Amino acid sequence: MEAVNLLSSNRYTEKQIGYLFISVLVNSNSELIRLINNAIKNDLASRNPTFMGLALHCIASVGSREMAEAFAGEIPKVLVAGDTMDSVKQSAALCLLRLYRTSPDLVPMGDWTSRVVHLLNDQHLGVVTAATSLITTLAQKNPEEFKTSVSLAVSRLSRIVTSASTDLQDYTYYFVPAPWLSVKLLRLLQCYPPPDPAVRGRLTECLETILNKAQEPPKSKKVQHSNAKNAVLFEAISLIIHHDSEPNLLVRACNQLGQFLQHRETNLRYLALESMCTLASSEFSHEAVKTHIETVINALKTERDVSVRQRAVDLLYAMCDRSNAPQIVAEMLSYLETADYSIREEIVLKVAILAEKYAVDYTWYVDTILNLIRIAGDYVSEEVWYRVIQIVINRDDVQGYAAKTVFEALQAPACHENLVKVGGYILGEFGNLIAGDPRSSPLVQFNLLHSKFHLCSVPTRALLLSTYIKFVNLFPEVKATIQDVLRSDSQLRNADVELQQRAVEYLRLSTVASTDILATVLEEMPPFPERASSILAKLKKKKGPGTVTGLEDAKRERGVDVNGGPEPAPASASAASTPSPSADLLGLGATPPAPAGPPPSSGGLLVDVFSDSASAVAPLAPGSEDNFARFVCKNNGVLFENQLLQIGLKSEFRQNLGRMFIFYGNKTSTQFLNFTPTLICSDDLQSNLTLQTKPVDPTVDGGAQVQQVVNIECVSDFMEAPVLNIQFRYGGTFQNVSVQLPITLNKFFQPTEMASQDFFQRWKQLSNPQQEVQNIFKAKHPMDTEITKAKIIGFGSALLEEVDPNPANFVGAGIIHSKTTQIGCLLRLEPNLQAQMYRLTLRTSKESVSQRLCELLSEQF
Repeated sequence: MEAVNLLSSNRYTEKQIGYLFISVLVNSNSELIRLINNAIKNDLASRNPTFMGLALHCIASVGSREMAEAFAGEIPKVLVAGDTMDSVKQSAALCLLRLYRTSPDLVPMGDWTSRVVHLLNDQHLGVVTAATSLITTLAQKNPEEFKTSVSLAVSRLSRIVTSASTDLQDYTYYFVPAPWLSVKLLRLLQCYPPPDPAVRGRLTECLETILNKAQEPPKSKKVQHSNAKNAVLFEAISLIIHHDSEPNLLVRACNQLGQFLQHRETNLRYLALESMCTLASSEFSHEAVKTHIETVINALKTERDVSVRQRAVDLLYAMCDRSNAPQIVAEMLSYLETADYSIREEIVLKVAILAEKYAVDYTWYVDTILNLIRIAGDYVSEEVWYRVIQIVINRDDVQGYAAKTVFEALQAPACHENLVKVGGYILGEFGNLIAGDPRSSPLVQFNLLHSKFHLCSVPTRALLLSTYIKFVNLFPEVKATIQDVLRSDSQLRNADVELQQRAVEYLRLSTVASTDILATVLEEMPPFPERASSILAKLKKKKGPGTVTGLEDAKRERGVDVNGGPEPAPASASAASTPSPSADLLGLGATPPAPAGPPPSSGGLLVDVFSDSASAVAPLAPGSEDNFARFVCKNNGVLFENQLLQIGLKSEFRQNLGRMFIFYGNKTSTQFLNFTPTLICSDDLQSNLTLQTKPVDPTVDGGAQVQQVVNIECVSDFMEAPVLNIQFRYGGTFQNVSVQLPITLNKFFQPTEMASQDFFQRWKQLSNPQQEVQNIFKAKHPMDTEITKAKIIGFGSALLEEVDPNPANFVGAGIIHSKTTQIGCLLRLEPNLQAQMYRLTLRTSKESVSQRLCELLSEQF
């Protein structure tokens, strides 16, 4: 009440305190609101500019619906009145904008709208700036009513752009005339199509002048000058792209952005890549964008900021066409090996789409997709491998090649499960095309597939059983072998009803049916009806290429929140991993090749189903060693995933201490009960590494994620890694999964910078035979300099430039911190490109440390 009384005072200070109090502390439901509104009405009617300003600020600060009802009709009158002072006009325009944003239905459009447009001609640039903000928001909803603003905006922009920095003294910011007003006017023009020819000529001159000014040497070295200048430039480029009608301007904009691609400012590189993505889709500037392909590929390899790398991927996708597709796809595939896991799925989808869209030679397409599965199998969604099968079945010319290629790919000792699915399906359909060669005879094909069988999840095993029955039809000579497999107890009495049913039915079919009936039932799949690519639909679902929201969706679909917050996975996540027989997920016109039963305990042992007591620890899950090796040089990512469970990690280490966040995601729609994660350390490890864990909730709801924190202390150097064992009940079945937790000695590295002289002096000091460990090994990955550097830095040591006399070698130094000691480490990696070999030498003051670090680092290359 005291504050309301202050509003009626005629002293500025008292009135100001009253308004300030009300703006901050009175809510819109207060019974005093009527008294406050009366006081505001009196001040608006007083024509005292100071009091009017206070009243308008209060309305805008509160911005409630009641305020809009009371004043939405009054404020436009104040705004367009001839005798209103400039400062009050500014406040009135911004106050009206605030009310329009909160309650658009209460702001009446009327005679005042045409008069507001004329404020763009006002002498006072502050009024023009406030009016432009208001008109832009109103024009987005009512473009017709405000289209006269286009010519006024162009003429005002022209005056600003051609003025010298001394002309608009109060509105010049670090030698740039009125940058914020220029940006707002350019944004207003983006609400409309290109103007008519007379106005368009003037606008083109403005835009050319802005592009010319960008080429001039800077008038000041201060960052504010370049920020203001670039703000206007980027908004002008956005307008050029929006109009998409002036080839000359589009090409110039592209060349200007090309200069920014190598700028030392990360933000400028990001903005340049983002704008070029849009330019790449214009027929006028597509060729100009393509000239920067090498720079963009280089950005992908060397850029430190993940968001800029994401934009580089988007730009490569946008600039891809038939002429450069093989190069771009190859670069994306090689980047995929080290890409951040948060953007992997999106890159996989983009590679799959480009390979299909620009495949002249479908053998290249098959090679590309199989490579994709090999490099990033975990991120290859069902859509991608279904699409390969769809294309191979529809194209006779590629079927033999596809059969030969998958047969060769399956020879690898560790195949990703998606590769086994593709291999099983294609050999089941077209294995006969390569069966003439004794190296890929029917029995060899069957034995190869069956060697993968026991490592796979239930849906994949179901698919392989279908392949086996197809083999019975294609190759009568292996019929007896396959019948023995179907007849075995592990199939006929399988705990999974889907596998059991298939085994029983296929066995009867192979025994009872005549060869003619068998051939009819198991004939080749007919070609699929041509439909739009489902992969493209999936990428569009991610809200278009290159949007941040698309990235967020990708994370959500993986069911793990990268930032570690609890985030429920959508129901679709479980549907995608275990398609039901009737779900035509991809619109392929046929059911997916392997309908799944209830998700299995993939990676765990089948233990006594009726026992609830804690069971023996399961052996390590298949593929967990590979995942473990991947985490040696990085701290965040997905450690393990099967149909039921996803385990994500986020960790940080400083000196001899560390903290790890483990995220357990339930990918199904059913609760996990008695959920018990346990850390297991050998006696030796326990004495050298201290781990403290906080317990987690024993119930994990369907689609939910729980987090566990592990505090870590390195007491002394250690050789092994702890094992994480997870036991829980899912739908009455006991699950038991074990994975190695990537806590390795190199996590306690502190990088140390050294000059060349210091390094070699220290190197000589550590010359005892027991202090040095050397390993010469074959390269497992492409020998890329930038990737090697990134891995050495990720390993924890400092990368010392210009220390080694041979510039091709890599040299690093650091200190391993433990509670008891500090151990200095020097390393040298010598690549031999001709022989595709490396020699790695490590010298530390302790033999066991040299041995362990050499072991861990050798696995990375």
